[in-house]
Parts: sequence; C-alpha cells; structure tokens
Amino acid sequence: MPKTLSQIGRYAAALLTVAVLTQFFRHEPGFAVTTVVLAYLLCVLISSALWGLGVSVFMSAAATLTLDFYFFPPIGRFTISDPQDWASLFAFLITAVIGSELSARARREAEEANRRRTEIEQLYEFSQYLMKPRDQHELLMEIPRQIVRIFHADAAALYLPEIRDVYRAGVNAPQLETNRLKSAAMRENPETDLSRELYFSPIRFGLRVIGSVAISGSLASNKTLDAIGTLAASAIDRAQAIELLGKAEAVREGERLKSVLLDAVTHDFKTPLTSIKASATSLLENLNFNRDQRKELLIVIDEECDRINRLIGQTNEMARLEAGEVTLQLISLPVNELITSVLGDCENIKSSRALQIEGGSLECKLYVDPVWARKVFTNILQNADLYSYPGEPIKISAEQRAGFVFFSVADKGPGIENSERNNIFDRFYRGKGHRHRIPGTGMGLPIAKAIIEAHGGTIGVVSQVEKGTVFTFSFPVDHSVDESR
Repeated sequence: MPKTLSQIGRYAAALLTVAVLTQFFRHEPGFAVTTVVLAYLLCVLISSALWGLGVSVFMSAAATLTLDFYFFPPIGRFTISDPQDWASLFAFLITAVIGSELSARARREAEEANRRRTEIEQLYEFSQYLMKPRDQHELLMEIPRQIVRIFHADAAALYLPEIRDVYRAGVNAPQLETNRLKSAAMRENPETDLSRELYFSPIRFGLRVIGSVAISGSLASNKTLDAIGTLAASAIDRAQAIELLGKAEAVREGERLKSVLLDAVTHDFKTPLTSIKASATSLLENLNFNRDQRKELLIVIDEECDRINRLIGQTNEMARLEAGEVTLQLISLPVNELITSVLGDCENIKSSRALQIEGGSLECKLYVDPVWARKVFTNILQNADLYSYPGEPIKISAEQRAGFVFFSVADKGPGIENSERNNIFDRFYRGKGHRHRIPGTGMGLPIAKAIIEAHGGTIGVVSQVEKGTVFTFSFPVDHSVDESR
C-alpha cells in the first residue's frame, strides 16, 4: 500500500507540473511556442530521471494535450489547423518518449551498478569476517548472524548433515523449516519462494554438497545466494581443516610430552631405585652387617624413597594446576613472615652459603595463599642453591610497585644460555649442561610459574653466562590494608 501511494503521488506531481507550466506561459504571452515546447520537454526528461518511464510517458501525453488545447491554433479546441503544428506536436511527443526511455534506461543501469557495488561490498565484508580465526562451532553460529547483519535479511539458517543441527538467527527464523533445509542439502539447485521471500540453497565445496543455507528477506540476486553458500562452504571447510590440524598437533604434542615425561621419570626413578636396590641387596646378601652399616643402608633407602615421593608429588601438583583443580585460600600475609617461613624450610642452604636479604618492602602485606606462595619461594631458592657456585651467596630482595611485590632471587653460577632461556619454564625441561650433573625433575619452575600466574603475578629471568641468574616473580599486595589506612 505505501508503494502504491508513492506511485500515485508521482503521477499527481507530474500533472501538477504540467498545470503550473501551463498557467505560467498562458499569463506570459511573450514566449514563443517553441520555448513552451522545450520547457515541457525539459520537465518530461527530469521526471523520467527522477520517477521512471511510466510517469514521464504520462507527463508527455498530458503535455501534448495541453499544447494542443492552449498553444496551437485554434486555441481552446483539441484540433490543429496547420500541418506544421501537427509535425511539431508529434515531434515533441516522440522526442519526449524516446528521451524518457533513454533517461529511464540510464537510471536503471545506474541503479543496477549501485546494486552490484553494494552486493560486492556485502560479499567482501562477509568473506573478511569468515576469514577470522575461530573454532568450528563458533563459526557455524556466526554465519547466520552475519548473513542477517550484512545482507539485511529477516532471518537465516544453516544446516550441516554431518552435525545434524540447524543454526539460526533473526526474527523470522521459524519460517525456515528444518525439513526444507534438509531437502535443500540434497538438491543441486536452489529453491526460491518469492511470494514469502524465502530462499533455500545447497552449499557446495567444489562438487561436494556439505549443507544448505536458508534466508528470509529480499536478496539482490540468486548469484548473491550462490556466493553466500560458496563463501560459507569455504569457511566451514577451512575451520574443519584447522580443527583436524589442531587435533593432529595435539596428538603429536601429547606424544612428545609422553616421551619427555617417560624420559624424565625413567631417569629420575632410575637413580633412587638403583640405590634402593643396591642397599636392599647388600642387606639381604650380608646379614652380618653391624648396626651402623645397616643404619647407613636403611638411611639410603629412606632418602631415595622420599625422592621418589617428591617426584610423584610434583607431577601430581602440575596435573592439578593445569586442570584448574587447585583453589587458592587467599589471606593477608606480611612479606617478612613469608621470607622467614621459607628460610625455615631451607636450613640446609643456610648452612652451606650466605643468604642476603634486602629491600624496603619487607613490612607490607601480600594477598596470597600462604602454602602455595611458600612453595614457590622455596622452589626458586632451592633452584638457586643447586645452580650456584659453592660458597657464593644468594641475594633475596623485595620491592613494591604497581600493586605487586616483586621478589628477586639472584645467584652466582654458570648462568643460562640465551638459546635455553625460553625453555626453562617448560615441563620436564632441564639445561643441557646440567641435566646429568644436578638432580631434579624439571618440574619446579613450571609449578612455580603456574602458581604465580594463578595469583595474577608474573615470573621472569635474567641471566649472564658464568656470572649468574636472577629470577624475579611477583605476588599481589593486600589492597584492603592500604584502604583501611
């Protein structure tokens, strides 16, 4: 109905234009008939450019009748006495119609060019969006949404037989029946319901049909529908390929980790088990050992069992941290209290080298889980002890900035080569020059990193070969203390 009213308004405007020109030239007798004809012709061409061929032809007929009645003699009658006037009148009518047709054709071609430009821009935007990396499920959900948004459709739906699910978007999505989507996925050609503005089309990747797409609303052309399906098929195939590649990479990584884990566990279990086996065999073969000898062998067995327990415990801790099964029990903890507890756990280090503590932030309070924070600090301090030259001191400092306390543990040892610096926080990784000289599992630093990041902090390392290494890590400050002050 609004479209019909708009068309009627255009015809009325054309008729009103003829009437206004007629009144003007009737009251201004100084104009020649040729000028009047050219004025009418100009208006006809303008109406053709603005309103189309139908309105301009109607206006041409009205102008012809007006010229006959008001400007060609005899005036006031629909007859023409001079043959030249007949020729002029017919020339005017033919020129007006031909000019209107040419103008309308140019207008249609301009509209078609604009439509194609808009269509290409929409398809380009659609293709650019589909190129963004995302997993397959997210992509399938977004394709109908982007069709609705970019192509101004009322609704859109996507169906893939492999997944047996329909992804929908838009206000009229229920009109896009699942059965019609399934049948469209089995046909070669699209199905169009122009009366309801519904479009169902298979989507192909090469010669293979991988699903179907349905759209409710006006589309620029069937080629647009085909292009949408082709772009969607390419994006889906790409997402599936990336997902398969990711799974393959995950399998390879899993196999690599299994190999690394087996190598690390085999190496670290082999040494204590060898000691346990040797001690137990000695006890069994010689039952006449004296008390001190038996005690020494039993101590070896006990220590090596503890070493195996630590290895199993570290592996279990790493698995829990990676699975997100660890819940932090955060409390307010003074920095000096944390350092004191860590030094209590490292009495063996204090007996062999000096521990130098410095910094102006020892009195502030942290917001941490004390058990896990203590474990981090102890791991890093023991690591510094293992890789320091004998007798060299270890420096511990604490500095508060940007809402965190940054702890530094500096040793004087062989340092870490640049090629290995990015790998030291990987699970089971141990330095090439120390893996057979210094005992360990390669789990201490990865565990520390996971705990620190769970608190929202960071950890990093700076090292110079043959000069030493500095590990810097941070824990958040207890802001409630500052606010209460």
